[in-house]
Amino acid sequence: MSTPTTAPPQPAPQPAAPVAPAADTAAEAARRSRFSEGLHAPHRLFGWEFSLQQVVFSVVLVFCLTPWASPPLALALGLVLAQTVGNPFAQQTKGLTQKLLQFSVIGLGFGMNAHAAVQAGREGILFTVVSLVGTLGLGYFVGRWLGLGRTVVHLISCGTAICGGSAIAAVAPVLRAKDEEISVALGTVFVLNALALFAFPPIGHALALTQNQFGLWCAIAIHDTSSVVGAAAAYGAQALQVATTVKLARALWIIPVSICTALAFRQRGVKVKLPYFIAGFIAAMLLNTYVPAVRPLAPFITHLAKIGLTVTLFFIGAGLSARAIRAVGGRPFVLGVVLWVVISLSSLYVILHAA
Repeated sequence: MSTPTTAPPQPAPQPAAPVAPAADTAAEAARRSRFSEGLHAPHRLFGWEFSLQQVVFSVVLVFCLTPWASPPLALALGLVLAQTVGNPFAQQTKGLTQKLLQFSVIGLGFGMNAHAAVQAGREGILFTVVSLVGTLGLGYFVGRWLGLGRTVVHLISCGTAICGGSAIAAVAPVLRAKDEEISVALGTVFVLNALALFAFPPIGHALALTQNQFGLWCAIAIHDTSSVVGAAAAYGAQALQVATTVKLARALWIIPVSICTALAFRQRGVKVKLPYFIAGFIAAMLLNTYVPAVRPLAPFITHLAKIGLTVTLFFIGAGLSARAIRAVGGRPFVLGVVLWVVISLSSLYVILHAA
C-alpha cells in the first residue's frame, strides 16, 4: 500500500515592504533642526554678536517704523514671525508692549478735541453700561455651562467687557489669579483681538457704517485698546477719535469692577490698579484744545504715537506663537468667542437701528 505524498508547504506570501514613515519623519526633523541651528547660530561683525533670527526680527521692526507699515500689517508680520523664526527678544518685547501702548495712547490725545470727545463720550455711555453688565452676566452662565473655573471665567469676561489685557492685568491681582489662569485669559483675548483688527474694517465698509458708527462699534466690540485704535485708524480720522475716547472712558470701569470683584470673591487686603495713562490722555487732549502753544507740536506727537501703536501691534503679534495659542485650550476659547460674537452682533444691531 503506497503512502500518499503530501505537497511541501508553500511559503507564505511576503507582504510588500511598507514605506517606513520613520525615515521621512527623521529627515524632516533633521531639516527643522538644521533650520533652527542656522537661525540661532551666532555670527560676529565689527565686534557685535548676532543671530540670523535677530537680524530678521530687527529688519521687520525697522519696517514697522516706516510710513509703509500700518497697524494691521504690523500685526500680521508679527504673527508670521511668531509662527516661523520666532521672537528672539520675547522677554524684552513683553515688558515694552504695555508701556509703549500707554505712551502711544497719551500721544494720541494731542490729536483730539475735548469738545468732540465729550460728545462722543455721552453717546457711548449707555452702550458701555449695558454691554458691560450684559457681558459679565453672560460670561458667568456660559462659563458655568462649560465647566470652567470662576477665576478664568471672570478674567475673560472682564477682558471682553472692558479693555482686554489692561482689564485682565488690573483684575488678576484682585482675584489672586495664578499665572496659568492669567496666561489663558490673555491668550484668548489677544487671539480674538488679532481677528477683530482684520475683520472689522471690511465689515464696516460692507455695511456702509459712518465714521461715528464704526468708531463706536470698535470701542464696544473689540477688547484691547491697541486693536480698537488700530481698526479705527484704518477706517478714518473721525472713527479714530470716537473709538479712542469711548474706549478710554470704558477703561475707567476697571476701577468699580475691580472693587466689586474684591467684594464678590471676598478678597481682602488687595489693591486696585488704576489706569493712570487715561489721565495722561485727558491731559494731552485738554492741552491740545486750550493751549495754543501746543498745537504746532501736536501733529508731530500724534504721528509718533501712531508709529508707537504700529510697533505695539507688531510686538503683540510676535508674542502669539503656536505654543501660546495652543495653551489657551478649547473651553476658554469657546467662552471668549461666544462673548465676543454676542457683544459684536448686539452692539452692531443697536448702532445700526439707533435713531
